[in-house]
Amino acid sequence: MVNRNLIRSLDLSENEWQLEIDSASEGKTADEIDWTTQEMDLNQIVQGRVLRVEGDVVLVDVGYKSEGIIFRSEWEEGESLPEPGTIVKVLIEDVEDIHGLVDDSRGMITLSKRKAEKIEAWLKVMEMVKEGDVVTGLATRKIKGGLLVDIGVNVFLPASQVDIRRPSDIGDYIGRVIQCLVLKIDEARRNIVVSRRALIEAERAEKKAQLLAELEIGSRRKGIVKNLAEFGAFVDLGGIDGLLHITDMSWGRINHPSEMLTIDQEIEIVILHIDYEKEKIALGLKQRMPSPWESVESKYPIGAKIKGEVVNVMTYGAFVKIEEGVEGLVHISEMSWTKRISHPNELVQPNQTIEVVVLKIDKDKQEISLGMKQTQENPWDKVVNLYPPGALVKGTVRNLTNYGAFIEIEEGIDGLLHVSDMSWTRKISHPNEMVEKNQVLECRVLSVDQDRRRIALGLKQLTDDPWLTDIPGKYQPGQIVSGPVTKITNFGVFVGLENGLEGLLHISELADHKVDNPEDVVKVGEVIEVKVLRVDPDERKIGLSRKRVEWAEEAVAEGGPSKGEGGSAATIDPSELKGGIGSGSGPLFKSFTPAPAEPAAVAEAAPSDAPASESQSAPQE
Repeated sequence: MVNRNLIRSLDLSENEWQLEIDSASEGKTADEIDWTTQEMDLNQIVQGRVLRVEGDVVLVDVGYKSEGIIFRSEWEEGESLPEPGTIVKVLIEDVEDIHGLVDDSRGMITLSKRKAEKIEAWLKVMEMVKEGDVVTGLATRKIKGGLLVDIGVNVFLPASQVDIRRPSDIGDYIGRVIQCLVLKIDEARRNIVVSRRALIEAERAEKKAQLLAELEIGSRRKGIVKNLAEFGAFVDLGGIDGLLHITDMSWGRINHPSEMLTIDQEIEIVILHIDYEKEKIALGLKQRMPSPWESVESKYPIGAKIKGEVVNVMTYGAFVKIEEGVEGLVHISEMSWTKRISHPNELVQPNQTIEVVVLKIDKDKQEISLGMKQTQENPWDKVVNLYPPGALVKGTVRNLTNYGAFIEIEEGIDGLLHVSDMSWTRKISHPNEMVEKNQVLECRVLSVDQDRRRIALGLKQLTDDPWLTDIPGKYQPGQIVSGPVTKITNFGVFVGLENGLEGLLHISELADHKVDNPEDVVKVGEVIEVKVLRVDPDERKIGLSRKRVEWAEEAVAEGGPSKGEGGSAATIDPSELKGGIGSGSGPLFKSFTPAPAEPAAVAEAAPSDAPASESQSAPQE
């Protein structure tokens, strides 16, 4: 039935509309026209005939009302396009409805030649392959997580399944034909997962049992290096891997297995050990040749001079290669007779050839002790003749310590100038009070200890000892002298007399009254007048008194001895001469004229618990 309202909406008269229909029907009657259309199923593979190529598409007749199109990109670059009339298999991907009418059969049909080929290839593979089968294919490209292998269709080979030990770069397998075991087939997703590792493990498992039964400790066998590590190399023996440790590669020193081996290299090795339970095999490469340590004692006897190459320098010494596989240690203490070495690299460097002397050999531990200094004459053998005690020497102050100064007499030969040998009279707390670094000094040799390699030097010994000459004659008991306070202690005060010479003014001799703190009476730097009580050249001590300075005048006022009668040392009571320092409290002179008794208390000696350093006018450390 004709819908006349629809015809009117098209702005055509009935006559005009009829003419359009007649033109479209090509003069056929309605009964002669085939109004039926073929149904098209998406994702269906059909055969089509190429009509022509237009621009970026190839038009194909697939037997429907509309033509189908295949994009030119479906053909690989360089591949020739099909000629008109060529029959191709295509996949119906999409049907475009031009007018939005469901029953319109003039829409464009999108076809895919490439997908049709893949689906057919997949179906063909599914007919031939199942899980557990072994397949062979070409590794085509690297994708995230593994490789694509073409076995007719692309299958996925995970990186973890490429080999027993995952290679550093799976891209090295691209372009190689490999065999794999089919692990999983997902037909819905058209996905196949394969494993080369599983196939290798299956093959190796069969060979492993047979190989373990054949291997013997000590036997030689060829193998292929499969992997290198810091600690060694894994070698494929033909079904099982053995470990070739780095220490068993060479009798000499190597830092990394790559210095001797490369992956896929064929080598001959020796079977060292077999663990049948854990299926582990230890291999050796150096064991093919005898150990050079077997003849080391005869080749390098003790005391022999030999040449070697420095191969390693450590903080404690240097390792020297005598021959391949034989190294000795030159300890830092055996490098120089005289030089003080902080680190061996001050004398030797790696790859340097040096001459050494064999000192000791431990064949069992494979250790050789070597010496460098033994190749030269020991200068200490001549020290006694060159620098006998009493000789004058010149040297440079090389170093200062709390107890003295080291004087370099010649290169590598030092002598010690102790603080106690710097001055006869001056109290030296630190050597920098007398000398300074790099200063040139003349000293006297006091003693030489050749075994301990020590020379004792003296500076004060360049002059006579004033305690034996000048001091006893210059300072007499009873003499009044003055000097500055140089130091205050809890047991007394030190007073400077001259040129570093000091006397001790004991706390009991500070004043007539009891003094608890010397600083309450005198101050450092204050010049005071004191009386000499005691001069002891043997102990190098001078005892002083301040309270006794005016005793003679007081005695005159009280009817006692005057200066003219009893103020001299000859008329002083012996008990007055006991003052001073040290434990000795006896009189300095055994015979003199006694003076009248004094009411004041007799001066006491310095307390026995006073520090020894404080009880000396010039401490002798």
